[in-house]
Amino acid sequence: MERTHLHIVGGTSRSRAEQARIAFALGHHAEVYSGLDELLERAPGEGIILAAHDTVTGGTAGLIRRLSEAGVSLPVVVTADSFTINDVVDAITDGAMDCLLLPLEMNTLARRLQRVSAAAGPLVELRRRQIDARICINQLSRREREVLECLVAGKANKLIARDLDISPRTVEIHRANMMNKLGAGHAAAAVRLWMDAQLGAQIMPVAVSATPLLHSQTPAPISIAHTQAAARAHMPSAHLLRCA
Repeated sequence: MERTHLHIVGGTSRSRAEQARIAFALGHHAEVYSGLDELLERAPGEGIILAAHDTVTGGTAGLIRRLSEAGVSLPVVVTADSFTINDVVDAITDGAMDCLLLPLEMNTLARRLQRVSAAAGPLVELRRRQIDARICINQLSRREREVLECLVAGKANKLIARDLDISPRTVEIHRANMMNKLGAGHAAAAVRLWMDAQLGAQIMPVAVSATPLLHSQTPAPISIAHTQAAARAHMPSAHLLRCA
């Protein structure tokens, strides 16, 4: 695979150094960060994030949220000394692309990074759209946002005016200001932006290869089929993004 920037976050300094050593041996570039705040001081625009499972409070969901708030849409791979099937399902459901067991094994890392890189494009694009849409919507005033929410619900100006207890003319003013701030030429474009902003809560990736090599004492390895079946039990099938 092409040379990749790996951003190694969290865990112990020894673990980060070992992960970086293996990344360099594979011909990749690696940067290490003691925590997420250090990474976000100069938010990366390319590469893959290898994050320890306990990098931030709130687990993978909290990590993805913090990255999104900072405008970072890079794929995330969660690392840990051990995983259970529930750990993997939770991480994937919350937005991780894959889970890797520490210490890393060179051939395994090479294979999994190749899969993540191949599958990451659609997910990164979805997250980028979400981030851009949220930035636009956050520019709206409270009233403009209320008008947008009513518009998304399919309400006409007269009904919006009644619901918000304002005049139809005032609705028109707020709607025009809202459309201008969103750069939307028509109502459908504004609704599209609203939907894009909600993507993170609606579409989650199924693991590219959520089959971390478990310790020998684990009774049965986690298979792709097991992980995907467990993930589907947590998510409506209509909203699965199949990256495998």
